[in-house]
Amino acid sequence: MSCCNKTSCEQTSNSIPRKLACPANGKTYLPVEPKTISHHLKQTWNWQATEQGYYFCSDPECDVVYFAEDGSIIKTAELRTSVGIKEMKPSSIICYCYGVTLEDAKSDPKVKEFVMQKTKINECACDSRNPSGRCCLKDFPKK
Repeated sequence: MSCCNKTSCEQTSNSIPRKLACPANGKTYLPVEPKTISHHLKQTWNWQATEQGYYFCSDPECDVVYFAEDGSIIKTAELRTSVGIKEMKPSSIICYCYGVTLEDAKSDPKVKEFVMQKTKINECACDSRNPSGRCCLKDFPKK
């Protein structure tokens, strides 16, 4: 099954809310796995996940990237990875598995086809590489 079709990307346990409001902007967002967060923190050794839901805030206007049910937050400055979906500059990464920038995706239609082919044969690692923990295909520009 491809990364973009994994049921783990779509379902959460019954004890974790399907969506939760970001403490900074009040908008609701989907969960993200703690392992995804740990792959992007500057000092991951200083962070310990606890038994609760964690969420990814994709709002470019909000400095919070991750937040938890207990109200704790992780801001962009605490990450070693830039979050392209929050920046949306031409040089912003939108596909972390293959280093595709927004400019690459806009200038070459073959790029999205390439990424789609790779995900179909399960050669992606979105759950770890993408700060959202989800497939990047939804982040590609619409035609």
